[in-house]
Amino acid sequence: MTQTSTEKKVFIKTWGCQMNVYDSTRMQDALEADGYTNTDDITDADLVLLNTCHIREKAAEKVYSNLGRIRALKNKRAGTNRPMTIGVTGCVAQAEGKEILRREKAVDLVVGPQTYHRLPEIVSKAKNEGRQVDTEYAVEDKFEYIPLATKKQVQARGVTSFLTVQEGCDKFCTFCVVPYTRGAEVSRPHSQIIEEAKSLVDAGVREITLLGQNVNAWHGLGPKGTEMRLGELLYDLAEVDGLKRLRYVTSHPKDMDDGLINAHRDLNVLMPYLHLPVQAGSDKILKSMNRSHTAAEYVDIIKRVREARPDIAISGDMIVGFPGETDDDFEATMEIVRQTNYASCYSFKYSIRPGTPGAELTDQIDEDVKSERLQRLQALLFEQQQAFNAGCIGKTIDVLLEKTGREAEQLIGRSPWLQSVVVPSHCGTIGDTVTVKIIDKNTNSLIAEAV
Repeated sequence: MTQTSTEKKVFIKTWGCQMNVYDSTRMQDALEADGYTNTDDITDADLVLLNTCHIREKAAEKVYSNLGRIRALKNKRAGTNRPMTIGVTGCVAQAEGKEILRREKAVDLVVGPQTYHRLPEIVSKAKNEGRQVDTEYAVEDKFEYIPLATKKQVQARGVTSFLTVQEGCDKFCTFCVVPYTRGAEVSRPHSQIIEEAKSLVDAGVREITLLGQNVNAWHGLGPKGTEMRLGELLYDLAEVDGLKRLRYVTSHPKDMDDGLINAHRDLNVLMPYLHLPVQAGSDKILKSMNRSHTAAEYVDIIKRVREARPDIAISGDMIVGFPGETDDDFEATMEIVRQTNYASCYSFKYSIRPGTPGAELTDQIDEDVKSERLQRLQALLFEQQQAFNAGCIGKTIDVLLEKTGREAEQLIGRSPWLQSVVVPSHCGTIGDTVTVKIIDKNTNSLIAEAV
């Protein structure tokens, strides 16, 4: 492919959570201001960035495996007028730091999540001065230094958007690396959040999902100088003209206060969906995990949320096989799943994360036992999910149309409960909120007809 001397292209591969997806878009925005355009073709990239996640087992090994393949591409370009620069960003970058440069000579730069606003400068230094590592926790607010996405950039990404309001974690669950890779809890200023929300909506976004490692720990000074929590922020965001839908993830039970529950009761723009991980149903295991809540407290929160918003769908996370988990402990997890009745839920076998307190526990569970328990748990969760989807058949609901479908004459939208919904294309255009009737379901989606 012919390329002018001023053209530069970046390829970003993203693993992990919604926060990483959001961070990748902000990295694109920062690099575009420095002359880079995004490409989906890694072979045509001048800069390749791997935005990594460290939350799952063997995450680092997946990065090194990818780097081995990318190294071959870089070697082919060596000595040409388009050398390739390779960078590792995200939580593996934060955790591994200089070790990445030691193990993989093809890597030119390693950048942690707190310093993405410095990315163009770091890329330039890597090209001109040699290999770079920046995994320090920035003193300055990175959001002040990363420009808002332009209207063109937002429109290219669709009618839904993430918006980070909080980063980091002070909870120190014993299984989790987030406090060590993302740092302490930091809340983004109210004014920045409202400004970005208005900018997104002005560019055509109709649904915003607020992001945070502990999103409901968000707090800050409001426009009147008084302290606010997430519930009050949602009321302010609901006033943004043109915004049709609001969501937020991921919440911690400890921060699920009355103000946030009341927002679910009062705000039509806030979708009836709550992702609230419990992780286990045994108080003994919850204490060992340092979750700072009991099973009964979690069940009570769910009860109060459902009283405030009866049609709400509950989602969660579960870990099986945490060190010391007995058969009775696992049965307590199954029981809390039965009590909660999830619309959807992520579930995993416990895996040791080096550097976390859980890695030091001696009573690790045999892999075969963990696998058997996970299979039983997932069977129950699948049964609940399918029952929830089946319960939607016959309902008339509003769907936000997001993209074209696989088949001609189809559009894909989202229900208020976050399910994918297939609708006839004559119902509306992308960006419209349309009223449809659910007539059938697939394993992971609903089928609708026009009303």
